[in-house]
Amino acid sequence: MEHRITTPVSSEDLEKLNAGDTVLLSGIVYTARDQAHKRLFEAYEKGEPLPFELEGSAIYYVGPTPEKEGEVIGSAGPTTSGRMDAYSPLLLDLGNKIMIGKGARNQAVKDAIVRNKAVYLGAIGGAGALMAESIKSVEIIAWPDLGCEAVRKLEVKDMPLTVVIDTKGKDLYVRGPEEYLAHFPCCN
Repeated sequence: MEHRITTPVSSEDLEKLNAGDTVLLSGIVYTARDQAHKRLFEAYEKGEPLPFELEGSAIYYVGPTPEKEGEVIGSAGPTTSGRMDAYSPLLLDLGNKIMIGKGARNQAVKDAIVRNKAVYLGAIGGAGALMAESIKSVEIIAWPDLGCEAVRKLEVKDMPLTVVIDTKGKDLYVRGPEEYLAHFPCCN
């Protein structure tokens, strides 16, 4: 099933999504990779304000390449999400609702997704140019010293994503292989 979602989102917006569904995401999406997550965590621990409102937010794990003349952004493919697993439960507890990346997540993240009625969306790995096409504007809003890992505010339109983990904790990386093997028992 295909859904159109616009940020910021509420849990109610996300509860209709199921693992395996397609999402066309529009609105504001923030970028944050490893070092930005570490700084978000450190800022929170020190009681400092965070560079963007987490409530209802979407965070894309991406370090875009420099844009070419006439482009808003360079290639913007996802990075491996597991590198953010140590920080993601806290951000979810603080109101983050959508995480976007690639690869499996650990059990603590899955538990936080369910607890907070959030989702993990998969972006198309290896298709950074396609992902960049849905990005309409870019602004660095925090930690420019991090280069490609600086926190950016993206305005996106119909970014093509797949629900990997839904609000109920159903995980496409678990369910997909199970369903495949159920249909093709000879491959077990």
